[in-house]
Amino acid sequence: MPRVKRGFKARRRRNRVLNQTEGYFLGRKNRYRQAVEVLRHAWEYGYISRKLKKRDFRKLWIVRINAAARTNGTTYSRLMSALKKANVSLDRKILSELAIHDPTSFGAVVKLAGASR
Repeated sequence: MPRVKRGFKARRRRNRVLNQTEGYFLGRKNRYRQAVEVLRHAWEYGYISRKLKKRDFRKLWIVRINAAARTNGTTYSRLMSALKKANVSLDRKILSELAIHDPTSFGAVVKLAGASR
């Protein structure tokens, strides 16, 4: 049986990992074993951060809506409850954009919902 050196396949596998660690510091970018470990951690942190990003944006939108709602004489919880009762289907992202960029329209939405105290 002929000897197989596994040159091309193994090198291609290693190079695929090392290309993904481009820009990393010291041996993390050019030592295969270290690069694999660092890359796996990076993938884990990336996965976790994609989930956290959604939570962070939702928190930010709620804070913005609450601030704008208070300038219109109501609170966030009262506003959201009134919007549900009035069948206004604007999500938090759109409401926060309205609150920042077009406060008059946001005030109209608050009046439409009838969420005043």
